[in-house]
Amino acid sequence: MNSVLKVVFGAGLFFLVGQMGGCASSSLVGIWHDPSYQSAPLGKMLVIAVRKDGAKRRLWEDAFAGELAKQGVGATQSYRLFPDAPPDTNQIMATVQTNNFDGIMVIQRLPTEKNVQYIQEYTSTVQNVRYSFYWQRYWTYYTEIDHPGYIDTQKVAIRTIDVTTTGHDGRLVWSATSRTPDPRTVTDMQQGIAGLVIRDLAHHGIIGSKK
Repeated sequence: MNSVLKVVFGAGLFFLVGQMGGCASSSLVGIWHDPSYQSAPLGKMLVIAVRKDGAKRRLWEDAFAGELAKQGVGATQSYRLFPDAPPDTNQIMATVQTNNFDGIMVIQRLPTEKNVQYIQEYTSTVQNVRYSFYWQRYWTYYTEIDHPGYIDTQKVAIRTIDVTTTGHDGRLVWSATSRTPDPRTVTDMQQGIAGLVIRDLAHHGIIGSKK
């Protein structure tokens, strides 16, 4: 591979990596599940998003309830029972008994983090074509462009998701933290995280799996 092609290829690869980084999706970290949990998959769950903002609370609860429903789980958003604010502990205990929920999912926001990284300088090569009236032909030449290094700051939205049983042995059976770099829209972030969570719950048999 000649030097020109190497530079062009390198610049293209850098651009592709940059584009992929700019479209980073959510991921789950610190996933934990109780290996001793051997009960039947949860079939009726209460979904609680701990948010003061009523609209955002509804959006988060709808996203998770929708993904749970796809797996055949009867999921109820807490705002349908407590429209004014997320329920407190006493309210949760009362509604669990009244509605026979066998599981509770709680989604909570943590402070946003900032990742700072230095993007190294690089050189790209641009192809130029010019027509010569004297020679009556096109000439191709290349121009090198230097791109200086810079500091890139990336915001990372963080959520915790916990799943607890409600029976006599009620306990935490699954927990994880989601990380979303530079979320483009709240809706995309919610749906992406909800999909990851529900797939992992089904994988560990905490909820049923519809394939």
